[in-house]
Amino acid sequence: MDVRGKRIFVGLSGGVDSAVSAALLKNAGAEVTGVFIKGWYPPGMPCAWAEERRDAMRVAARLHIPFRTLDASVEYKKSVIDYLVAEYRAGRTPNPDVMCNRDIKFGAFYRYATNEGADAIATGHYRGGEKDQSYFLWAVLREVLAATVFPVGHLDKAAVRALAKKFNLPVADKKDSQGVCFLGSISVEEFLKKEFGDDNPALLYTIGQKIDGKYVVAKDVVKGELTLSKERPKGGREVRFRGVNWLADGSEVLHAQYRYRGPRIAGRVHESTFIADESLPEPVAPGQSIVFYSATGELLGGGIMVV
Repeated sequence: MDVRGKRIFVGLSGGVDSAVSAALLKNAGAEVTGVFIKGWYPPGMPCAWAEERRDAMRVAARLHIPFRTLDASVEYKKSVIDYLVAEYRAGRTPNPDVMCNRDIKFGAFYRYATNEGADAIATGHYRGGEKDQSYFLWAVLREVLAATVFPVGHLDKAAVRALAKKFNLPVADKKDSQGVCFLGSISVEEFLKKEFGDDNPALLYTIGQKIDGKYVVAKDVVKGELTLSKERPKGGREVRFRGVNWLADGSEVLHAQYRYRGPRIAGRVHESTFIADESLPEPVAPGQSIVFYSATGELLGGGIMVV
């Protein structure tokens, strides 16, 4: 997309990736507006949203671009938090970042930007390389992705850090967030323990997870029991899924990825089943995403695994 003269709203999270994205767009001649998206934060737990917003404001000030705040807390609570809790309570393993992207970053933010007259939105997501985040983008509507710019999508982290220093951005040396979407420094485990307590380990662990040298091979959330094995469990060849979202023709699917940074497995899709060429190296976790790619690495779509 030629961004010269285009009005582009950039989701400024307070981190380095979105900051560099805004700087690159401004340098390319776009009319950039920075938007901090305020999510929902667990009461009684540490929350750094005010600090993140302050960092985003500092970036906007350094770049001399307008700055706005979008309160998406209602959408976030419903689409991300309530979904996460319900899935874990049912014994499944959700992907909150997938729903956060679909309903918040590329949902509420996209609607807000277009209503305000933006030609496109931009985020700091990576699409390719070691930090490839395309796994979390499969549920975004095709038309929204077509109206989204990924200024750092083709770069690696070292290059982004170098650009941040070149542009003299105030977040150039800021560490990456390790939390889930807008939960900041709060881990999923911390959040779940506050929500469910420590009495039911079946709610806190997922199939295939390693605990004290053993692997979870089954769990019963009603009884609160985990079945562990010293042997790493193997997976099958077929994976059923639901809620598929195709971004391109899925008839030529050649690879599927069933966990973030996991291996891409060769195979094909028949109706709502992925059939791998060989047995999976580990079992899949119901509720997680299965994401489909072409032979060249193009993101084709994905769905939610049911077995």
